[in-house]
Amino acid sequence: MANLLMIESWLQSTGLMLPPLLRDGGHHYVLVTRDPDLYRLPDGEPHPVLALASDVVVAETNDDAALVAAARAVAARRRIDGVLTTCDYYLPAVALVAEELDLPGAPADVLHTATRKHLVRQVLAAAGVPDVPFAVAATWDQAHKAAADLGYPLVVKPVDMNSGTGVRKVLDEAGLAVAFAEAAAPERNTRDQRLERLALLERVLDGPEFSVESVTRDGVTRVLGITAKSVAEPGVDGGSGFVESGHLFPAPLAPDERDAIERHVVAVLGAVGLTHGISHTEVRVTASGPRLIELNPRQGGGYIFELVRLVTGFNPLQVLVDLALGREPVPGPSAAKSAAVTFLLPASDGVVREVRGAQRLADDDRVLSHETPSAGRVVRPGDNNERIGHVLVADPRGQDAKTWSDELASAVTVRLDTMVRTP
Repeated sequence: MANLLMIESWLQSTGLMLPPLLRDGGHHYVLVTRDPDLYRLPDGEPHPVLALASDVVVAETNDDAALVAAARAVAARRRIDGVLTTCDYYLPAVALVAEELDLPGAPADVLHTATRKHLVRQVLAAAGVPDVPFAVAATWDQAHKAAADLGYPLVVKPVDMNSGTGVRKVLDEAGLAVAFAEAAAPERNTRDQRLERLALLERVLDGPEFSVESVTRDGVTRVLGITAKSVAEPGVDGGSGFVESGHLFPAPLAPDERDAIERHVVAVLGAVGLTHGISHTEVRVTASGPRLIELNPRQGGGYIFELVRLVTGFNPLQVLVDLALGREPVPGPSAAKSAAVTFLLPASDGVVREVRGAQRLADDDRVLSHETPSAGRVVRPGDNNERIGHVLVADPRGQDAKTWSDELASAVTVRLDTMVRTP
């Protein structure tokens, strides 16, 4: 049994699954949060993050000094064996608290770099790791000049957001104006943290997309596997966003392709200086070789953590716990040869009027989990936060999981009452 500090949490997906995993493992955790009321379910009941905590400490988690003081106060009255979070925005804070309490973790300055997309690009350039041409812009004039130097099409993204928020492919100056404003205008994120308000401009990478799930301990990286990713580009405000429409694990790759991707990711993690932690690294395989899309020093979202568990036996959330406690992660039993998830995406802005075909998902033994939107839900294309449902399947004997999930998802019809997007 171990005692952990949990510094904030996501509300969905990993945020729902980590608390019962800790409980079932015999562990206790203290939730440190700036706002306990955030952790409520839609019906008003406590979220599992709140309900399963052995204690809740209210502290300003967006202030490093206040957070460290709160963590020290907890550690003074009870043994603390590790510190963790599922929320991207608090990864540097977790690293800082781990440093201050002499607990396992990555260096805080490394996590600061790893969670800011422009700093990752800069350290790759300094280390000579092959990368995409890029520029950073704080003003429209800087963005305009950078776009002229780089050439269209471009990808524009905020440097410190997550889940594809504000990531846009732009084809011309008009699209650039919209994308730059979306990337640089917001002052705070959803957890009321101040944003840097910088736009990262990158050349568009052509080629199939993959993500690499890795575990790094004592400076040595072990790749758990590679996921093939399907990406849609819904039209948004004069450009297009990027929405992950499905995942397949393991990716169907030739050995030399797999080796090239793994070597590139290990080089990226080494350049950033990540010596401890789980990571989810997104790459595209271009004609010139693998190139980084984004580095995320946490477990993969979009149910990738579940696909990995089903096929390899490594539960990335359990790996997160093991690393926080300084333990060597070990796999559990595996249940499938392949696993896949296909997401339901809205075709346009609108309000859900009717969903047809959902009962088939409930009746099909291949389906391990599924979700469809309820009537009355407002939906809109945009980023990964706007997916409206999913179908997750596993093939215990072969590589048919993605075929099955796509087939099942295509049989679900979501009828919308269209609406006009307000600028």
